[in-house]
Amino acid sequence: AVTLVESEGGAVQAGGSLTLSCEAHEVDYKWGTYWCLGWFRQIPGNEREGVAVIARDDGKILYAESVKGRFTISRDNAKNTLYLQLNSLKPEDTAMYLCAADRTYRLTLHRFWYNYWGQGTQVTVSS
Repeated sequence: AVTLVESEGGAVQAGGSLTLSCEAHEVDYKWGTYWCLGWFRQIPGNEREGVAVIARDDGKILYAESVKGRFTISRDNAKNTLYLQLNSLKPEDTAMYLCAADRTYRLTLHRFWYNYWGQGTQVTVSS
């Protein structure tokens, strides 16, 4: 099994920055080199939206168009930790942010393929 735990989010003004992290706990033999780790976000009443994904092995990255150039995803495999640097935040970035793990090298932003999810952390951006 794998348990994902996000760091605390926060509230910032538009134009500000935040850094989120996600630690993988209770990692067992199934925690694979070829897994992909992603960040998603969700607003109540809306579908969960893929924000960014990174491959654990080769570090390839895919971003949603809405965050490209503003958000940066990274990982530290030695620490089993995933990061998301959020810059130039906009009010429309306000959402619950969740990290997730896909057991296969798919590099996809489609939530359907992800097997493990964190509980989520709230990010609020005021204008």
